[in-house]
Amino acid sequence: MFKSLLLKGRMLGVLLCCLVSSLVVTAQTKYKGKVIGSDDKLPIIGASVRIQGSTTGAVTDVNGEFTLTLSPGQTLVVSYIGYQSQEVKVGAGTSITVTLVAGSNALNEVVVTGYGSQRKKDITGSVAVVNVANLKTVPGGQAAALLQGQAAGVTVINSGQPGGGSAVRVRGITSTGNSSPLYVIDGVQGKFEDINANDIESIQVLKDAGSAAIYGVQGSNGVVVITTKKGKSGRATITYDAYYGSQKPLSDGFRMAGSQEYADALQRSVGSVQYPGTGGAILKDYITPTAANEGDPGTNPATYNINSNQITKTNKVGTDWFHEVFKSAPRTFHNITASGGGDKSSYLMSVNYLNEKGTLLNTYLKRYAMRVNTNFAIGDHIRIGENAYLFHKDNPTIGNQNEGNAISYTYRQPPVIPVYDIMGNFAGTKSAGLSNSSNPVAIRTRALDNKGYNWTMQGNIFAEVDFLKHFTARTSIGGTFENYYYWSFNPTAVENAEGNTNPNTFSESAGYASTWIWTNTVTYNQKFGKHDVKILIGEEAKNYNQRGMRAGRSNYTVSTTPVYVDLDTGSPAGQSNQNIDINYLRLYSYFGKLDYAYNDKYLLSGTLRRDGASVFAPAHRYGTFYSVTAGWRISQESFLKNVSWLNDLKLRGGYGGLGSISNINKFNATNLFAANPQNSYYDINGTGNSAVLGIYRSQVGNEFTTWETDKVTNVGFDATVMNNKLEIGFELYKKDIKNLLFQPSVSNVGGGATPAFVNAGNISNKGFDLNVTYHGNVGRDFKFDITGNITSYKSRVVSLPEGKKYYDFNSAGSTRIGSFTRFQPGQPMGEFFGYVVQGLFRDAADVSSSPTQESAAPGFFKYKDVNGDGKITTDDRTFFGNPNPDFTYGFTLNANYKNFDFNAFFYGSKGNQNINYVKYWTDFPQVFKGGVSKGILANSWTPSNQNASIPVLTAAANFSNTAVFNSYYMESGSYLRLKTLTLGYSIPNSQVKQIGISRLRIYLQGANLFTITKYKGLDPEIQPSDLNNNTNFGIDFGNYPANQKTYLIGVQATF
Repeated sequence: MFKSLLLKGRMLGVLLCCLVSSLVVTAQTKYKGKVIGSDDKLPIIGASVRIQGSTTGAVTDVNGEFTLTLSPGQTLVVSYIGYQSQEVKVGAGTSITVTLVAGSNALNEVVVTGYGSQRKKDITGSVAVVNVANLKTVPGGQAAALLQGQAAGVTVINSGQPGGGSAVRVRGITSTGNSSPLYVIDGVQGKFEDINANDIESIQVLKDAGSAAIYGVQGSNGVVVITTKKGKSGRATITYDAYYGSQKPLSDGFRMAGSQEYADALQRSVGSVQYPGTGGAILKDYITPTAANEGDPGTNPATYNINSNQITKTNKVGTDWFHEVFKSAPRTFHNITASGGGDKSSYLMSVNYLNEKGTLLNTYLKRYAMRVNTNFAIGDHIRIGENAYLFHKDNPTIGNQNEGNAISYTYRQPPVIPVYDIMGNFAGTKSAGLSNSSNPVAIRTRALDNKGYNWTMQGNIFAEVDFLKHFTARTSIGGTFENYYYWSFNPTAVENAEGNTNPNTFSESAGYASTWIWTNTVTYNQKFGKHDVKILIGEEAKNYNQRGMRAGRSNYTVSTTPVYVDLDTGSPAGQSNQNIDINYLRLYSYFGKLDYAYNDKYLLSGTLRRDGASVFAPAHRYGTFYSVTAGWRISQESFLKNVSWLNDLKLRGGYGGLGSISNINKFNATNLFAANPQNSYYDINGTGNSAVLGIYRSQVGNEFTTWETDKVTNVGFDATVMNNKLEIGFELYKKDIKNLLFQPSVSNVGGGATPAFVNAGNISNKGFDLNVTYHGNVGRDFKFDITGNITSYKSRVVSLPEGKKYYDFNSAGSTRIGSFTRFQPGQPMGEFFGYVVQGLFRDAADVSSSPTQESAAPGFFKYKDVNGDGKITTDDRTFFGNPNPDFTYGFTLNANYKNFDFNAFFYGSKGNQNINYVKYWTDFPQVFKGGVSKGILANSWTPSNQNASIPVLTAAANFSNTAVFNSYYMESGSYLRLKTLTLGYSIPNSQVKQIGISRLRIYLQGANLFTITKYKGLDPEIQPSDLNNNTNFGIDFGNYPANQKTYLIGVQATF
């Protein structure tokens, strides 16, 4: 697993320099040394060379060399990630060559955890270490998306939309609201999605209370700890990384009928309820808003008594709307990094540019970013530094996962309509009976000038001081500061049957968000013989503010050119002003942690944190969170010392309590009052024309609301066997979420006041994580790493607030067929709930012999009589599908043969169901009279086709076809995908060093090369309509597909 990381890491810089603090008490000589790898005999750049028992040391340069002043008899400790550490005795000579053996025990790695770091073999909580080298094999503008399949216990659902967010879940769903983890970057909470992957040094995921309780209320959904690269002592190095490629739209996922089949389906649907119409549909040459002879074949459109701008020539073959609106899209990335340093300082600076076009017309992400990380040592005991990341993002927002976006219209727009009418204008549905959809090409073309800008800076400055030999004090202040601006103009769609009377609209919004975090810690670390003690105490203050303004107008009649469209030029009658974002949060915390080890064998850790949050009333503002974990390195016991195949085995377990303030309103404890004409204008004088402004209660406060609490149990083991070749990590966990923060529904007698969040309801979440890595080789030149991980969780509702038996939830994408999911004790989170379709009524005899059902007729849905009372009613609705997978899995193969490297990454999901809501549009012409599915005539019920899969085509919606939510839309969401396939070649140094290049690698990559699935939609990987809402997911409203093939060529060079 580590080979790619080693090859890239050698050339990207050197490790952290050690401060010289030991006193020289004997005669010393300047020694020169070199460190090479046993596997390829090449110099190891950035290896740590330290004098044992002191902090004096050096780091190897780009030639693998180092220089130290030493005394004979001293011992050097030489280490580098991916290699076994080695101790070397200093002899009388002045030259030292050290050969490090490949195949380091991963349990000896030092990983960053909460407010500090530990050897992995000393960790007793649940921490997943991500192989950062693998992240760079997955192209994409969003860093969070790269976590998919890289860590056991982490589930990621991506979007194909450039800049689209990722739904990241650590060990499943733990709340009805936001379940995203906390991201900590260089010790400061920040935004992860726009981090440059080339800047990342390491990523750890803290998954249980033992590892995450140190972050208190903010760690309940897990914590992702990111450390960015720092400069190293030694000569300056410059690295250049770039790729260019193209993403291709799907070729076979869009299964829609052509014009003749579409017309025949419409004709059949307007025949009798059970039987098709007679004859075949005739496609006229032209489509116009009127009837009569206009539009008949052979009629000259020049003779029409109609404006020529409203005449459309029929596309008798059929417009392939998907491939009209989805096109091949290029993507480009460039990154330059410069790093270096001396004995007392180091620096790293990087600049990068990403231009990622979307396959959907006029979607894109452009990002310009810069990072500056510096560190300085003042004497032997004081260190100061900063980490700064700045970026500008150009990424207009688009509608997605609802029935009114351009992707959904590729299904809903009839195929008989071409993209343009006879005059070159956008064609539409102004003729009767041609759907209420919109031209998706027109939608995306008219959005060309829409803007979405973000300017963000995040980072921190810090200072550390060592005192009293065993103590270190650290202070850090930093945060994230963001400004945003959005501009959107929607022209009148005059070509549409619907919407052509709606005015054009314009909206503009701008705002800022700032987060300040000040953290102070003191660490005590000392060994007493066989006892190793580390104590951390600290305090932290967080101040978050967000404020934005949105305004809009409509009826722009003079000019719709963007440069002339502003809030002053539209119609005052169409003016709307609204504060869309006013938010703040204050957190104050103090915390402590104890880590204890005896004889490097018995491990104990305890954490305590107390948080105060401004969203609660004073009496309930503070909460205390804790964890206790223990570990036993049983492989160190005498009875296992002689087991040759066992290199290391650690058993561990823990229990703790976390908290959450997920989605709670900033004024939740307060009664709020407001005024507007609909609610609080009163005719006090009784004149009928002299309303007086009053006030009304807009929110009901709840001063008793307090923390959502999580009780977490975790047990597992970490093992390394077979001479460090095989690494295994396995964990079982259970998480009980109590006092669920829930916003109940209220009756209208409350006057429209928004209810406060209350504590009610419980959720249980349990599962397992498994990670396996094997390091192997065939001969001397062929080496490989195989890594696999499995994540499984079961989230169930235990109880609901106010004694409710259930809650039903609609989707944000559509509410046309009622609620999709039901929350009920004993059932999984987000499970689909409705009528179960047993098939279609075959004939009249089948109808009469079945339970009574509204609108029952041959060819209609036959619902299951769940309660067995002989009639189909709402009581027969039941649970029929779970969008949560049984498990997700990732599999990575890294291989190296001489100068060639190869990487294959697979990801999959098993056991989840999806709702293919697209079938609501495509299998039932009576709904919108829009596009229909390919093969609908052959697959729909007729008297001669009683075993059909699609109901009889009719002109009306009713209970027995499309009026209610049922299992007809459910399909398997399981899939296996080849995410990336990469082949690289590193040109021998001897061929490039004469031009100043120390390493040059070129590579080819393919992404999403194939997906194995039974799902009939575009992509089985479906993002929820709302990333901050877990009440409904796995529902496809025309999702932006994430499985489109991408081909890249890239280069990496080090100077």
